[in-house]
Amino acid sequence: MNQPLHEERYTQQHLANERTYLAWVRTSIAVIGLGFLSAGIAFRTEALASVGHWIASIGGVGAVLLGALIQLLATLDFQRRRREINAGVFHSRSIPVWSLFIAMTVICSLLIILVVMMFYDA
Repeated sequence: MNQPLHEERYTQQHLANERTYLAWVRTSIAVIGLGFLSAGIAFRTEALASVGHWIASIGGVGAVLLGALIQLLATLDFQRRRREINAGVFHSRSIPVWSLFIAMTVICSLLIILVVMMFYDA
């Protein structure tokens, strides 16, 4: 597959964009795995009360949805950066990073509560 002539000038930037995209894909896979892990805890543990099941379920489903959202946003960002590289411009954005930080903080807080509940029920 031939690249358009203008993309050849920015090969290094395009390769870096692809590496960044793949890092986000790995992050989304890890977050989805965290969601399955926390949801699995809810369904395998009889010691937890219904509140524990709700916490694990919300954290698990939230993590899976967050992982899917990360994948979608990473794909959109990859395409946007590709166009910016070809146009010779760059706009740094911190909103996706802060949004991910806040969402992961909420999910991790729910999982910490779940682990504490499991510890005290055991």
